Amino acid sequence: MIDDLEELVTCESFSSDLAAVARSAKVVAAMGARHLGAPPETIVVDGVTHLRWSFGTPRVLLLGHHDTVWPIGTLATHPWSVIDGVARGPGVFDMKAGLVQLFHALAGLGDLDGICVLVTGDEEVGSTTSRALIEECARGLSAAFVLEGSADGGALKTARKGTSDYTVTVYGKAAHAGLEPWNGANAGIELAHQILTIAGMAALADSTDSPGTGGTTVTPTVLAGGTTLNTVPALARVGVDVRVPTLAAQSRVDTLMRALSPQVRGTRLEVNGGPNRPPMEAAMSAELFRLAQGLAAGLGLGALEQASVGGASDGNFTAGIGVATLDGLGAVGGGAHADHEHVIVAEMPGRAALLRALVASVLAP
Repeated sequence: MIDDLEELVTCESFSSDLAAVARSAKVVAAMGARHLGAPPETIVVDGVTHLRWSFGTPRVLLLGHHDTVWPIGTLATHPWSVIDGVARGPGVFDMKAGLVQLFHALAGLGDLDGICVLVTGDEEVGSTTSRALIEECARGLSAAFVLEGSADGGALKTARKGTSDYTVTVYGKAAHAGLEPWNGANAGIELAHQILTIAGMAALADSTDSPGTGGTTVTPTVLAGGTTLNTVPALARVGVDVRVPTLAAQSRVDTLMRALSPQVRGTRLEVNGGPNRPPMEAAMSAELFRLAQGLAAGLGLGALEQASVGGASDGNFTAGIGVATLDGLGAVGGGAHADHEHVIVAEMPGRAALLRALVASVLAP
């Protein structure tokens, strides 16, 4: 498993470098073919390379991604290593160790009838080209197992917030800031009004339909505006990151965003964007988590914990179309997207065994 992990980590696969993603797909395809006994179908959508293995009539989907957030060349500063049982390197936790565990889990099953494996190439940038493929593969199945890294301490992820992304653009009117600012319509001042309104939306969107989930967050992020120091800005914009625990909260935020109205005379607003991933609500994972608890105990893996997290994954899509989904089945470690990204290698065989047992249980007659 460590040799396989080194092979994947040392093939860099930055999401925005489509050639690198294509190279990575070839490495993942060859590894999967060795373990599963069959080559995958290679699916290229808008230049992004995805891989799919399908055996018989699928009833279970195993879902992962091979792209990472790390730019090409990161290996020079974050080299592959295994020291004191801890593996490090770009993408090792998110989520190349999960792919290794997936292949080893299925290699131990023997009969793969009823299984679909989908490894996408753009999860880290919103799954724009793979969402339809994910939903197509998952629709009507009994379960989806997502090989993203675990939550803290190895906890499985039983709920994820949904995501929405917006850009609010303010159009104003330029004027000389010293000679006649009153003849302008200040897009920067209007944007300030809008940012304060947006920052207060979370409290309006949340309700009792989301107890214990951490609640909705609506966060103004990237800002831009103006041209020169002595010109009233005619254009300004802000990006907005939204995380929601329920579909109802996602809909309420969207309504509030569409209802924004200008406060400064002479300005107008344009709101673009909307929901990206639906929430993965806890009800979609409850039965599978209970199954995993029993299987983990039988395997001697100890008590399994569960966690609700703010980050989204492709499991949001499978749960969003009504498929029972269990996430966080990948590596035990931490530091996704951070300099301290790492995997506890001793945990990898046990996690693979748990996944194998889950698949076998769902497929059992």
